[in-house]
Amino acid sequence: MQVSHTRAAVSAAFADASLIAHAGLVPVMRLAERCGLPRLVREKVRLTGAKNGAGASADAKVTGIVGGMAAGADSIDDLDVLRHGAMSAVFEGVRAPSTLGTFLRSFTHGHALQLHAVHRRFLGELAAHTPLLPGSGEKAFI
Repeated sequence: MQVSHTRAAVSAAFADASLIAHAGLVPVMRLAERCGLPRLVREKVRLTGAKNGAGASADAKVTGIVGGMAAGADSIDDLDVLRHGAMSAVFEGVRAPSTLGTFLRSFTHGHALQLHAVHRRFLGELAAHTPLLPGSGEKAFI
């Protein structure tokens, strides 16, 4: 059997201002906030010496990068995933990918160590808030 019509061009775009394509980000980012990610970044990360304002609002920028990565972003340009639909109604202070790229490019080795300190403390908070192995403190099999 042969189809008598040629295939039409198909394209899909997500641009509705009242919908969120990655609604699963809401509980993920709420957990990050409850575990203190923005607070830890404010306390530990200091980008001094950046003349272009890259160090301002480091907590919002790190949170945006984490949210973008959770939504599947694997490059700076992909962080644009947070700037569509109703994402701005759910997430405050969503930054442009170029702003996040400038922020990341201003990191030195010392700044990476500051972010690593945030990671260590955040991981401990995350483990305390999400017990994956209940009862593991009582008995462990090795």
